[in-house]
Amino acid sequence: MPRTLMRKDPGTFKTLQLLVEASPEGLSYQSLGMPLNFAQMLNKRKPITVADNQRFTVELANLGVSVRLTLTWQGREYWVLVRQRRADRGDVVLKLISGYVPAHQLNLPLLTAIQEVAEECLLETPEGWLSGRFGETWLPTPYQSSLRYRETTHFKLSSLSGAARPVQCGNLKLLERPRAYVHLPTASLQLVYDLSLELPKATNTLSLLHVDEQLEDGQLIARLNRARPDLFLIPLDQGRPTAELLTLRQGQLSPASTRGLWLAESFAAQDGWLVRDERIRWKDWLAQQNPAPEKTPRSQG
Repeated sequence: MPRTLMRKDPGTFKTLQLLVEASPEGLSYQSLGMPLNFAQMLNKRKPITVADNQRFTVELANLGVSVRLTLTWQGREYWVLVRQRRADRGDVVLKLISGYVPAHQLNLPLLTAIQEVAEECLLETPEGWLSGRFGETWLPTPYQSSLRYRETTHFKLSSLSGAARPVQCGNLKLLERPRAYVHLPTASLQLVYDLSLELPKATNTLSLLHVDEQLEDGQLIARLNRARPDLFLIPLDQGRPTAELLTLRQGQLSPASTRGLWLAESFAAQDGWLVRDERIRWKDWLAQQNPAPEKTPRSQG
């Protein structure tokens, strides 16, 4: 049975529309207009067109963040993906850890990104659940009333190399240099942070689980379903993705089916600053990546 971990009022969420200016040298954004609640924001996420993929000024519905999280486990590196059922688009995709940026964090979207890691990616060990830290910043422990977090050890998040072209919020340059794109189908600006996750030493029996948040009767309900971990790993070979998809439960890697699998738009082709697709088939993404060949998972213990 799924376990309810948290309930919250979506009415407390406020964000702002954006004015985005892009050129071949960089992209900047600033807030625009009055704050929007969740429903108002979704109503403005409608398809737009942009004539020039490198130089434009456009008004957008919201700012979103994603984390391409690289986990090191037993000497190998993996990208972490989450399964999401997107009611507003009527599909199911694997996506990066991601979320909407609230109004008060528009100038510090990295903070939203690491909070999303804490909310969406749960790491369980026999001694309890792992909390995390990014530099000197402790990640929140949003489910502390329901789960027992370990007190003496934690995982560490850190930035990997950033994108080549700078992104600015007004005159403030985002130091971690996230990849930026304007998603035309949803009229949104998306920032993708490249982060790594370092586990505590001697972490051998690890399970990765995703907490799914759904809107029910006017409340956002966060649930944990052990029967559907919904958190997946793509192994990397010298930094390149392989054609595998795995789950990690109680220290054991197991293959997951990729039949009929779709990935979210952050995996689709980017044209200048623009992404035009809603999603991309797993097999089409693999063909674009020219991935490393599959490797049979070693027994983990």
